[in-house]
Amino acid sequence: MADIRSAYTDSVNFFGSCSPRELAERFGTPLYVYSEKILRKCCRELVSMCSVPGFGVNYSVKANSNPALLKIAREEGVTVDAMSPGELHMDLLAGFDADSILYISNNISPAEMRNAIDHKLLVSVDSLSQLDMYGRFNPGGKVMVRFNPGIGAGHHKKVITAGKETKFGVCPEDYDSVVALLAKYNLTLAGVNQHIGSLFMQADGYVQAAEVLLHLIDAMPESMRAAIEVIDFGGGFGIPYHKYENEPRLDLAALGAGLDALLGAWREKSGYSGRFLVEPGRYVAAECGLVLGSVEAVKNNGPRRYVGTDIGFNVLQRPVMYGSFHDVEIYGADQAERPVMEQTLVGNICESGDILAKERLWPEMREGDVVAMLDAGAYGFSMSSSYNTRCLAAEVLITEAGEARLIRRRQTLDDLTAALV
Repeated sequence: MADIRSAYTDSVNFFGSCSPRELAERFGTPLYVYSEKILRKCCRELVSMCSVPGFGVNYSVKANSNPALLKIAREEGVTVDAMSPGELHMDLLAGFDADSILYISNNISPAEMRNAIDHKLLVSVDSLSQLDMYGRFNPGGKVMVRFNPGIGAGHHKKVITAGKETKFGVCPEDYDSVVALLAKYNLTLAGVNQHIGSLFMQADGYVQAAEVLLHLIDAMPESMRAAIEVIDFGGGFGIPYHKYENEPRLDLAALGAGLDALLGAWREKSGYSGRFLVEPGRYVAAECGLVLGSVEAVKNNGPRRYVGTDIGFNVLQRPVMYGSFHDVEIYGADQAERPVMEQTLVGNICESGDILAKERLWPEMREGDVVAMLDAGAYGFSMSSSYNTRCLAAEVLITEAGEARLIRRRQTLDDLTAALV
């Protein structure tokens, strides 16, 4: 039966045989809930989007690193990256081997670089200084270099990862310095990669940036080109966050067709026989997850109506960090028709910026209701914190059979003090 505002999750049977109120009562709130069915569907869409031999999907684990979800992605034929020893640890727990993990470094310490090398990973470096460090630690080894294609894309300046106003990647004009360092340490350039930004919704910019990277490879000496095993075009694939406004999806068919044409022709011309990778994080994990919270207090401050929940920005940081939009669903025991009114959904953190959704029109929310922030599977739990010394949320997986399985217990006060000495 439809709830107060639940049309989207009803349409995809998100909660299986459970109900959001039952989950909130059983596991408590705030609570991250994931759909195995939707996660597998997103993985399959990506894996099948391009038919060129060697094409693969390399999941950006920073979006969500829970090993239970990583294991599902592995079963669907997805490989992974790691950007820290912690992410690498999660990858290994999920059953990935060294050949299925890329280490995508950014200003990492000598200890982290040695750890990646010791695990026999292909390491991507994104500066001359990190290439020099890698060469000193692993002379004669294979390395990957991240180049900045000069084309950026994304929904916010904080997520644009290419162009002149970003910290990422080696500029093409430093190419000669890269070659010199490769020669200095007898390194093999086994891979090149790039990333233009996050949450793009049009295919053209991505295909254009991929073409720029291929032109860079074309300009390399034949002996260097012949050694390349991996070409990673990065990620940033967007998803429609405005579910209740029927926002159009990223046209994966068009993107796949563009990559088919570009990569197929380039492969035939160049004789390349290695891997082509895309590196989505959000597209894999965002739509399979949401976060449930409880409405604890409702009040009016002047003309504004505030609905207070236990989902603070310690639980879901994207709205306060990026101004990000997440659609909201409402589940209440009293399903009688409620008046629609402008309301602002806020958390329980002692910060005036702790706003989840500002001045939106919804059916009236009441204390005791359960609410959901949709599309929170990517950069939700992975960016959460214990700010205000609050415990991290639990995580639950709705299996394909429709059953709820706890995949991370709620943090306890003893957990908060476990590292104190």
